[in-house]
Amino acid sequence: MKVEDLKIAVFADGADIREMEEAAQNGWIKGFTTNPTLMRKAGVRDYTEFAKRAVEVIPDRPISFEVFADDFMSMKKEALALSGYGKNVYVKIPVTNTRGESSAPLISELSKEGVRLNVTAVFSIRQVEGVLEALEDGVPGIVSVFAGRIADTGTDPEEIMKRAAQLCRQKGVWSLWASCREVFNVIQAERSGADIITVTGGILSKLKELGKDLEEFSLETVRMFEEDGRKLGFSVVC
Repeated sequence: MKVEDLKIAVFADGADIREMEEAAQNGWIKGFTTNPTLMRKAGVRDYTEFAKRAVEVIPDRPISFEVFADDFMSMKKEALALSGYGKNVYVKIPVTNTRGESSAPLISELSKEGVRLNVTAVFSIRQVEGVLEALEDGVPGIVSVFAGRIADTGTDPEEIMKRAAQLCRQKGVWSLWASCREVFNVIQAERSGADIITVTGGILSKLKELGKDLEEFSLETVRMFEEDGRKLGFSVVC
């Protein structure tokens, strides 16, 4: 299998405008996502300027921007502002606020107003069900299940993702495998039935290895070790 053969949609996850523009040159990248952590890492200073520029650079594929507020009234104001930046914009709303209060009422309000939502930081099937109940029928939406972080707890994310994908399909919204850790997660996400996987720059660059002959890869690795050894100038015996 090569990256072009994937059925799952690969979304680039990042907040560096230059890198996003470069990624957009790859036809197999079907969308883009951002989040506050990635923006901080990329040194974004002006959110409005960043978001508007990103939509200019990527006008033809879905792109997600996240609210920063923690109270639901402010979240709604930010969501409406962000959604106005482009018809391809999805607004990321966390499944709860920092006090653990459900965002379902806000999700329902925004969805009824036609705002395309990407509900994020979802970890459980109970949360998936709550989000889907809140989303308005016929309005595009994404449910982002943080499969990579689920795996960090020793829990199999594929089983959760399979069920989440089934439920999302019944509702007519996209399921998304978030927090990708390695290339094999792309395979896991595809076989679980997820519609989308978000992939950061480091993993994106490794996708070219998908389907590579393992013995050829072995030889490349041996040659890499030999070259690095020569550069160190070490000798075990004199």
